[in-house]
Amino acid sequence: MERTLVIACGAIAHELVAVIKANQLKHIDIQCLPAEWHNTPEKIAPAVEEKITLAQSTHAKILVAYGDCGTGGLLDNVLRKYDVERLPSDHCYGFFAGNEVFDAMAEEELGTFYLTDYLVDNFQRLILDGLGITKHPELRDQYFSHYKRVMYLVQAGKSEELSRRKLAAQEAADALGLTLAIHETGLGPFEQSLRGIQITAA
Repeated sequence: MERTLVIACGAIAHELVAVIKANQLKHIDIQCLPAEWHNTPEKIAPAVEEKITLAQSTHAKILVAYGDCGTGGLLDNVLRKYDVERLPSDHCYGFFAGNEVFDAMAEEELGTFYLTDYLVDNFQRLILDGLGITKHPELRDQYFSHYKRVMYLVQAGKSEELSRRKLAAQEAADALGLTLAIHETGLGPFEQSLRGIQITAA
């Protein structure tokens, strides 16, 4: 069977692997770029292009599991150049919640900071340390002064793991001085997004 490569953001790697295993898609390979590049989105498009050019001789099909992710259209420019599809949303949160649900959340409260399972587990490293807030606490209000709440989009987890993550999400919201809301998405909307670029069977 011809091989398909999925170039993905490391922040959605766990969910991507789970869906691929559940659908027994043994012809798919995954290569992930660092999740922390969301803090430096100018790195994403050039790195994706490099992976595409390297994979053209080894894979019959290439797909990209990214949103725009702050590239300002630069990622889409690369993908048009190589006729490669990506997930149908500007934000990875739309993959997890479903685009209609995500749009409704944004309309309800524009000043929402979103957490996924991955971001909850890596909040200290990616947000507090990654944005320099740990060393310079005054940066918190500069970054988050226009935010009103944290929305935790729960993908998966057993009861004990879920309880731990909800507690960690509350601690993250407290660290940002924001209120916490929780929405349990499961993996259904994410899998539906993958079907949109034909990673899973329709």
